Amino acid sequence: MTIEERAAKAVEMKTSGMYNCAQSVTVALADETGLSEEQLKQISAGFCAGMGNLEATCGALIGAGMIAGLKTEGKGTLGITRRIQEEFAGRCGAIKCKDLKTVTDGKPLCPCEECVRNAVMIYGEVLGLK
Repeated sequence: MTIEERAAKAVEMKTSGMYNCAQSVTVALADETGLSEEQLKQISAGFCAGMGNLEATCGALIGAGMIAGLKTEGKGTLGITRRIQEEFAGRCGAIKCKDLKTVTDGKPLCPCEECVRNAVMIYGEVLGLK
């Protein structure tokens, strides 16, 4: 599965209403880990709506960081996560859920579906996935 297909899968999961933003990203990238989709869905369940509904760091971004940690076995993960965050901020305009959902000109800065898509795409780009 290409990174574009994974990103589309993540968006589909998010729009289904069955997965939150963090779950959509972690499950779409499940094959990057040694965990099952169900385990990843459970682990990432509390990280939606800005990390536990506090409108803080975007759950999609947290999901990408979680997968990076599993993929790298914790080695160099901090630097990778920083690169993911910086690119995410550049594409989406912010990293905090509250800021991303701020409505200007009748639409949010970056809708949740685009946050999910961007988190998966950026993860793939940073880790060199095709």
